[in-house]
Amino acid sequence: MRYARDVAIVAFAQSDHLRRSDELSEVEMVMPVLHEVLRSTGLQTSDIGFTCSGSSDYLAGRAFSFTMTLDGVGAWPPISESHVEMDGAWALYEAWVKLQTGEADTALVYAYGKSSPGEVRDVLTRQLDPYYLAPLWPDSVALAALQAQALIDAELADEPALAGIAARSRAAATDNPHAQLKGSIPSGQYVVQPLRTGDCPPVGDGVAAVILAAGGRARELCERPAWIRGIDHRIEAHSLGVRDLTDSPSTRLAAERAGAFERPVDTAELHAPFSSQEIVLRRALKLDNRVRVNPSGGALAANPVMATGLIRLGEAAARIHRGESDRALAHATSGPCLQQNLVAVLEGDASDA
Repeated sequence: MRYARDVAIVAFAQSDHLRRSDELSEVEMVMPVLHEVLRSTGLQTSDIGFTCSGSSDYLAGRAFSFTMTLDGVGAWPPISESHVEMDGAWALYEAWVKLQTGEADTALVYAYGKSSPGEVRDVLTRQLDPYYLAPLWPDSVALAALQAQALIDAELADEPALAGIAARSRAAATDNPHAQLKGSIPSGQYVVQPLRTGDCPPVGDGVAAVILAAGGRARELCERPAWIRGIDHRIEAHSLGVRDLTDSPSTRLAAERAGAFERPVDTAELHAPFSSQEIVLRRALKLDNRVRVNPSGGALAANPVMATGLIRLGEAAARIHRGESDRALAHATSGPCLQQNLVAVLEGDASDA
């Protein structure tokens, strides 16, 4: 697919992801990461044409909470700014659209999640259908367990396979200095059968940021830009009862529109908070064993809600920057049981491979 402008991720930074960050406000969490990502390109805040953030007022426990973190960006000079009440991957999509219009050549995108002060499993029930599901308070783990059981009933997975995904992810995270969980993690007891502790993401706090740049500006700022060759997002029905939980047609359609099936990818960063969801996504994205899936450890190693999807894009881009990947796929999700999905295809310049 041809777009009006070539846009690339030219820098990525993230915090260490921690179980608790009680001593830090959201602003104090965000500022070091923003400074790092700007410093890596040599840009000043005044050089950024557009700024977009992703977060959740439900997690923060206050309305318009994102306005506070603008202190981390700087109040002067005035900036062109926007916000999405979603994972930062969708903030990146908005920034990408902005650069496509030609109204800006660079964009700063950041996202943060501070889940530790509350019960994130209960908070996430508030995104369910308010008439039929939300009054029952089925939390995120219970709903993921329904999806995992559907896979087992369809003979597409079993509990040892789920445990193997979790073990592989946390082993990969050993090389990730920012991961919250890494190495050998016990499967543990059932949280909601068939999901055990090891099949579930950690609860924690964290921040991520990327810088986008268009055309020649991207090559000025980065030796090997990660070009966004395609990006799309799609959503499925709100009601879980009308969906096949063993499949993700919205992921497949987003991948098709993003051009993911035109040529093979060598790396995939999948936003799969539960081990069972990786199986659903692999099938939807037609990923075979030759593709390195979640070499960073993925959401099973660190899951700062509202930043995890942006981290998948950043991790995929970082591998292209370092020359470890030529064509990578990044995926982000939102809502229960993979309800809404975003897919991006990233490539390095062929001459740099």
